[in-house]
Amino acid sequence: MPEGYCVKCKAKKEIASAVEETMKNGRKAIKGTCPTCGTVMFKILGGKASAPSSAPGSTPSSP
Repeated sequence: MPEGYCVKCKAKKEIASAVEETMKNGRKAIKGTCPTCGTVMFKILGGKASAPSSAPGSTPSSP
């Protein structure tokens, strides 16, 4: 289980009922609840989600 920081308990805790999701900017995050107080916990993960093979707006070069 992923570990995150609970701002209400002011301690690191395991994130209960964690769900991985992708934010608007394409980064991955884990959202769940604190097992002690029930506050929503949110942890941003490193790296971005897999991007499409070709970047938008780029044109292939022709010889």
